[in-house]
Amino acid sequence: MQDKLANPAPLGLLGFGMTTVLLNLHNAGIFPLGTMVLAMGIFYGGIAQVIAGIMEWVKGNTFGTVAFISYGFFWETLVGLLLMHKLGWWAGPAKSAFIAYLVMWGIFTFFMWIALVVGKHPIPIQAVFVTLWILFFLLALGEVIPNPALKTFTGWEGILCGALAMYVAFSGLIKGEKEQAAS
Repeated sequence: MQDKLANPAPLGLLGFGMTTVLLNLHNAGIFPLGTMVLAMGIFYGGIAQVIAGIMEWVKGNTFGTVAFISYGFFWETLVGLLLMHKLGWWAGPAKSAFIAYLVMWGIFTFFMWIALVVGKHPIPIQAVFVTLWILFFLLALGEVIPNPALKTFTGWEGILCGALAMYVAFSGLIKGEKEQAAS
C-alpha cells in the first residue's frame, strides 16, 4: 500500500530551527529574551514538534518520533523553567540543576547523532545534530563560566544549528513538492 501520509519532518525541523534561531539571536546579544521567543518555544518549537513526532509515529519512523516529541517537550520544559518561578509557582532551578538539565540534553543529542551516523543518514541532518549537541554543552559551559564572549559565541553557534535545521526542512519540503508534482 502506497504511503499517502504527508512528511511531517519539515514541520518538525522548522519548528525546531526557527525557534532555535530566535532564542540564539537573544544569546548572541541581538535582542532581549521576551514573549516572542517564549511564545515560539511553547507553540512552534514545542507543540508543532510534538505534533510532527506523533505524525512520525503514525508513519512508523522511530527516530523522527523520538526526536520531534523529545525536542518539542524540551522547548515546553525550557519555557516552563524560565516562567514558572516568575509566575510564583516554584523557585527557579538551582544553577547546578540547570547545568545538569543542559548536559542531559547534550548527552541525549549526542546519542541521537550516533543513531544518525549508524543509520547512514544524509550529512545535512547529521550536521544539525552535531551542532545541537555542541550547543547544549556550550550552554552548560556558559552556566559554569559566565562569560559574555562565550555567550555570544554560543548564540552564533545556535543560529548555525537552527539555520541548518531550516535548510534540511526546506530541502525536504521542496523535494516532496517535486515528487508530488511528478506523480
